[in-house]
Amino acid sequence: MSDDMDDRKARAAAWFKELRDRIVAAFEGLEDRFDGPGAAGRFEVTPTTRAEGGGGGIMSVMRGGRVFEKVGVNWSAVHGSLGERAQRAMAARGVPGMADDPRFWASGISLVAHMVNPHCPAVHMNTRMFWTPGAWWFGGGSDLNPCLEYAEDTAAFHAEMQAACDAHSPDYYPRFKAWADEYFFVPHRGRARGVGGIFYDDLNTGDWEADFAFTQAVGSAFLPAFLPVTERRLGTPWSEADREAQLVHRGLYAEYNLVYDRGTKFGLETGHDANAVLMSLPPVAKWP
Repeated sequence: MSDDMDDRKARAAAWFKELRDRIVAAFEGLEDRFDGPGAAGRFEVTPTTRAEGGGGGIMSVMRGGRVFEKVGVNWSAVHGSLGERAQRAMAARGVPGMADDPRFWASGISLVAHMVNPHCPAVHMNTRMFWTPGAWWFGGGSDLNPCLEYAEDTAAFHAEMQAACDAHSPDYYPRFKAWADEYFFVPHRGRARGVGGIFYDDLNTGDWEADFAFTQAVGSAFLPAFLPVTERRLGTPWSEADREAQLVHRGLYAEYNLVYDRGTKFGLETGHDANAVLMSLPPVAKWP
């Protein structure tokens, strides 16, 4: 490994952690500002480790807040050697050199929020960097998952994602929106899990600085995209029928994450802390 790449990995890991800190503070601030029943929620912070190899991370989970019924904001920086299944998956994606040197390094932030009020949408965001001796790339994105959709909320969320993309390439938003629409589709239900956003993976244009800057823009766009939508709906009255719709939609979300999500599979296959990997699952869900 070159000293240059070591420096780049350290910069990426530090930035993902800073983003994690920023979001945790913003979410606790929202809990304080909302005059709802009960006490303002706070994150429980737990160090995580990788079962085999090195590195670890921070699992931050808030449960039972005024705004967030459950939200996780995790950061990690891990390294080691990929197992055979993970090597085959990487080779199938065209990653060079996996059979000769299965070492890897990865860092990123992963966030999933399930809300108290059914009128407030659930949301997912992640950004990450991955390195092997033969390649490096960035990935990430953010998507909105309302159980009760408001067209203006969907439009506002997508506008922030588009602005982040357009600042780096006019091709990024249409390309990554279409990728999200495809990636977050639930085949056995014949429907999307939400109203989309953007998703990208294996991003390596050959310019590390440009790709890192874009990934930073995607991460930084999250709070401006999500907080105004949430604050607009916090005081909306909701019924038992609304709550039922929310719980059924959470069942759809759980199905997707357990059956199709690439990050869930990778985290479990590479021995990362299972509780951190599965923090995306909702606290309560129903199935029709």
